[in-house]
Amino acid sequence: MTNPYLLSARQALDIEIAGIAYVRDHLDDDFIRAVDVILATRGPVVVMGMGKSGHIGKKIAATLASTGTPAFFVHPGEAAHGDLGMLATSNVVIALSNSGESQEIIALLPHLKRSATTLISVTGNPASTLARDAEIHLNAHVEKEACPLNLAPTASTTAALALSDALAVVLLEQRGFSSDDFARSHPGGNLGRRLLTRVDDIMRTDAQLPRVFADTLVIEALLEMTSKGMAMTTVVGSDDALLGVFTDGDLRRLLEQQPNLSGVVIRSVLNSKPLTIESNKLASEALAKMEARRVNQIVVVSSNTNHSSNTPTKLLGAIHIHDLTRAKII
Repeated sequence: MTNPYLLSARQALDIEIAGIAYVRDHLDDDFIRAVDVILATRGPVVVMGMGKSGHIGKKIAATLASTGTPAFFVHPGEAAHGDLGMLATSNVVIALSNSGESQEIIALLPHLKRSATTLISVTGNPASTLARDAEIHLNAHVEKEACPLNLAPTASTTAALALSDALAVVLLEQRGFSSDDFARSHPGGNLGRRLLTRVDDIMRTDAQLPRVFADTLVIEALLEMTSKGMAMTTVVGSDDALLGVFTDGDLRRLLEQQPNLSGVVIRSVLNSKPLTIESNKLASEALAKMEARRVNQIVVVSSNTNHSSNTPTKLLGAIHIHDLTRAKII
């Protein structure tokens, strides 16, 4: 027997899904006009809404602003007491009201009519005052709320939010908004770090970088590996030309073949084809390479624009998996 909690939850979700489907199926030319108007506007988009519609409006304004369309929320009640001045630089207002009869918004219609502002309404009632008086109407009608009393805004707010998200997505695509653009507006989040942090921001260099020359004895190279804590050392020639690396794994394999390391020179046992990445690449790319190879270190080298050149690759640094963890790339 189905748990009554789950039964009620699934019924609520089914109603909300049906509401979104209705909105999707009733998209029309007004949606196209809304996109064109917002793309052409010179100032930020102002979003308004009362009650639950206001909460949705705040989220819509935030979504637009973070995806390339400058926007902010204005409370209709505060607008009537001075905040109308915030509309002075805007050419577009998006007003949300499920009934289309919210008195705080209706009271602002004369002012909006006198200005050069284009009003886009999002309502569940195409015959409402707000829908009729708006230049553009986006239909967010739902047959019923998920609330069993058909009173609490549930399916209607979900439909308005989904419709506005669709608007933001289309605007994002038309503006050519990229993941880099998104990261620049979210520098403090995990996504921002992954998209903005580059290899040269976190790589180990100078005294932190394990490095020995080709004629170094393996015994001496082990001291360098231990002191730098990367379970490897890079091997370089003149002018820091990268010759290869020697790792803990290489050491274990060497000991199986040659238990006595006395007199063994690192040049004879190094890995001449280590995993590398250029310093100007994203740190997330370094992580992807390390995960694909299943290693904990990667060597950072200079960018070589002439890949056919025989010029040795220059060592710049190295990254350990712990460096990526500290930088919150993982």
